[in-house]
Amino acid sequence: MSDPRTVLFLCTGNSCRSQMAEGYTRALGGDRLTALSAGIEAHGKNPRAIAVMAEEGVDISGQESTQLTDELLAQADVLVTVCGHADEHCPVVPGGIERYHWPLPDPAKARGTEEEIMGEFRAVRDEVRRRVTELLQEVMKPCGN
Repeated sequence: MSDPRTVLFLCTGNSCRSQMAEGYTRALGGDRLTALSAGIEAHGKNPRAIAVMAEEGVDISGQESTQLTDELLAQADVLVTVCGHADEHCPVVPGGIERYHWPLPDPAKARGTEEEIMGEFRAVRDEVRRRVTELLQEVMKPCGN
């Protein structure tokens, strides 16, 4: 069996959306894929993102908030940008990397009551899960299909 493909999720600060995507990819993809995430900058993990993922039984508390490096990008077979800023500021991607863009809203910018803010985090979490599920079906198709 060949090494699993590596999926890298990229966003602005690697605190919410890309962390959620990495967590879902690990949980749903198992050992069939290697999941990584990074940011154009590293802002640290958002406690609300950790909380809403825990509601789904996915623990992202041990993941690191990492800044994108050339070495990290070189590991990727698949690159998914999860916000416009990351898509616009992503460095030149080496040839052969499949690239996807998911323009997800930033739940960290949500305002209102705690309940309203957590509602935004849950909505983004649910959209991330939907998109990760679709991505896994796409990138894990046998060759030639």
